[in-house]
Amino acid sequence: MNRINKNVILALLTLASSAFLLFQLYYYKHYLSAKNGAALSKSKGSRIGFDSSQWRAVKKFIMLTSSQNVPVFLIDPLILELINKNFEHIKNTSHGSTSECKFFCVPRDFTAFALQYHLWKNEEGWFQIAENMGFQCLKIESKDPRLDGIDSLSGTEIPLHYICKLATHAIHLVVFHERSGNYLWHGHLRLKGHIDRKFVPFRRLQFGRYPGAFDRPELQQVTVDGLEVLIPKDPVHFLEEIPHSRFIECRYKEARAFFQQYLDENTVEAMAFRKNAKELLQLAAKTLNNLGVRFWLSSGTCLGWYRQCNVIPYSKDVDLGIFIEDYKSDIILAFQDAGLQLKHKFGKVEDSLELSFHGKEDVKLDIFFFYEETDHMWNGGTQAKTGKKFKYLFPKFTLCWTEFADMKVRVPCETIEYIEANYGAAAVAWKNPVSSWFTAMLHCFGGGILSCILLAEPPLRFLANHTNILLASSIWYIIFFCPYDLVSQGYSFLPVQLLAAGMKEVTRTWKIVGGITHANSYYKNGWLVMIVIGWARGAGGTIVTNFEQLIKGYWKPESEEEWLKMTYASKVTLLGSVIFTFQHTKHLAISKHNLMFLYTIFLVTTKITMMITETSTVTLAPFEDTLSRMLFGWQQQFSSFEKKSETKPSSNGTGSSASKPVADASDNVKKKHTKKTE
Repeated sequence: MNRINKNVILALLTLASSAFLLFQLYYYKHYLSAKNGAALSKSKGSRIGFDSSQWRAVKKFIMLTSSQNVPVFLIDPLILELINKNFEHIKNTSHGSTSECKFFCVPRDFTAFALQYHLWKNEEGWFQIAENMGFQCLKIESKDPRLDGIDSLSGTEIPLHYICKLATHAIHLVVFHERSGNYLWHGHLRLKGHIDRKFVPFRRLQFGRYPGAFDRPELQQVTVDGLEVLIPKDPVHFLEEIPHSRFIECRYKEARAFFQQYLDENTVEAMAFRKNAKELLQLAAKTLNNLGVRFWLSSGTCLGWYRQCNVIPYSKDVDLGIFIEDYKSDIILAFQDAGLQLKHKFGKVEDSLELSFHGKEDVKLDIFFFYEETDHMWNGGTQAKTGKKFKYLFPKFTLCWTEFADMKVRVPCETIEYIEANYGAAAVAWKNPVSSWFTAMLHCFGGGILSCILLAEPPLRFLANHTNILLASSIWYIIFFCPYDLVSQGYSFLPVQLLAAGMKEVTRTWKIVGGITHANSYYKNGWLVMIVIGWARGAGGTIVTNFEQLIKGYWKPESEEEWLKMTYASKVTLLGSVIFTFQHTKHLAISKHNLMFLYTIFLVTTKITMMITETSTVTLAPFEDTLSRMLFGWQQQFSSFEKKSETKPSSNGTGSSASKPVADASDNVKKKHTKKTE
C-alpha cells in the first residue's frame, strides 16, 4: 500500500470540518431559532418586533426623560408621518395594549426628539444618569446667538444637540430654545475638533444641518407601540415646516462695525419712525399670515436687516415681497379691514402688480409681487407720473427665516445677491470697497483708458494724474460712506441732480474735442479714427460697462446690450464726435469755440428736459426714425406695401390679417437705477 501524503489527509479533514460547521449554522438558523422565537412570542403574548434595538433604545430614553422631568416631544419625520397616516388607530390604543411594533421598530439609524430648553429645570446630572443607564452620550454646544448683540454676553455657550447611543441605535435630542418672537429655534450641529466623527453617521441626521425655526407647537400625549410620548397636535403642519425651517441670524458683529464707522441716527424723528415702521410690519405680518400668504423683507427693509439689524431711519417706508402665485384676491380688502388704506395699485395680477398702503404717521407699506422665469425672477414697477413700466431682474432665490423687530419673518437666503440686484454699486461698495473703487475709476476715466487701448498707448496712464485720482476717490468715498448717507440723500433732490447733469455734459464736450485732437496727432485728417477716438473719450464710461460688471462679479454674456441698443449718452457722443471731426477737418465752416458752445447748450438743454419729463427717447427719437427711414427703410416700406395690398377685407369689414407690428416690450423695460460715481 502506497504511503498516503500527509498534506492530502490534512486537506480532507479541513474540508469535512468546514462542511459540518456550515450544516450546524444552517440548522440553527432555520429550525432552532424559529422554534425559540415562536416560544418567546407565545410567552410574551405575541408581541412582534418589541425586541428590536430601536424600540429598546426609545423605551429607555422615554423612561429616562420621564423620571428626570425632561420636557421632550417626538419630532422624527419618519415616525410622525406613520403616526399621521394611522392616527385613528393611535387614538384608540391604550398603554400596553399594542401587540405589534409598527412605528418605533421601523429600520433607521436615529430617532429624533425635541427638548424644550426653557422648560427644563434640572439639567444638572441628567447626562450622568443617561450614561449609567447604558447610553453613550455626546453634548454639542455653541455660542448663544440671542446674545450676539450684547458685547459682554456674546460668548456665552448653550447646549444645541444631544446624541445618546444605545447599542446600534441613537437618540438625537434637538434642543429647542425660545426666541423673542414667540417661536422655537434650534442651532447648527457643528462638530468640533475633539469629537469622534465615527460616533454615529452624522450625515444621516434629519436636524442640525443648518439652524431652524418653528412655530411653537401645541402638544398632545399619545400611546405609540406601548410607549407614552408627546407629539405636535398638528403633525401635518410640523412636517410641512421642516423643509422650510432654515434660519439665518442677523449679522450683529457687522452691524456694530457699521455703527462704529457711521453713527446711528438717534433723533426723535428717527426713533419715532422706527417705532411706527415696526408696528406697521407687525400689522402687515399678522394680516398676511391670516391669509396664508408667504412674504419676505424686501428692498430697503431687507437692506436695514442685513446691514444694521434695524430699520433704516431715513427709508420712510416698509417693503415686502410676495410671490405672485401666493396672491389672494381679497388681500386689499384684508389690509383695509386692518386699518390700512390703499394708496395706489399699479399693474395687474398677470403683469407687474404692485400695491402701496398708507400706514400710521404717513409711513408707507409697499408690496412688490415677484414673477418667476426659467433662470431668473423679476418684479415690475410703474412710474407714477408717466405710467412707464420698469422690470427689475433678480437671480433666483429661496426663503429663510430670521428675527427682525421681535418677529419671525422671512428673508432671501441668498441675501447679498438679492441686495446687489436691488442696489447694484452700493451693495458692492459695502461688500468689497476695493472692487467698488476700481469700478468707480473705470466710470471716471473709462474714456481715457479706452482711447489709449485703441491708440496702442499705456492704458493705465490716467493713474499718473494724482490730482484727478484723488478728486475722484474723494467723491466716491463721500457718496458711498458718508455718515447717515447724507450725500446720497442730498443728491436725491432734483435741483442737485440737474446741476450735476449739466456739469457732466459740459465735461463731455471737452472730452470729445480732446479725443479728436489727440487722434489727429497720430493720424493726420484720419476722420474715421478721429470719430472713433472722440466717441470713446466722450462715452467710454458707458462702453466699458461689461468690464465693470465683470469686476463686480455679476456679468453675464447676454446681460449687456449697449452695442445693440445704445444709450442716450453714447448716441449724442457719437453725433458730437462726427460734428467736431468735420469741423476739425475744415468741412464745417464754424469756429471751434462757437461749435463747442452750441453743442454744450444742446446737451445740457436736452439732458435737463429728459430728466424733468422723465423720458429717455423724446429728444432723438424723431431724428432717428426719419434718418432710419431715409437710409434703411425703403425695402421695408415696399414689403409692407405689398403685404397691405394682399390683405382683403373680411365680411365684418376688418382685415383678414389681424397681426400688426408690435413694439418690443423690452424697449420699455429698464434696469433699476444704481448709484454710480461718474
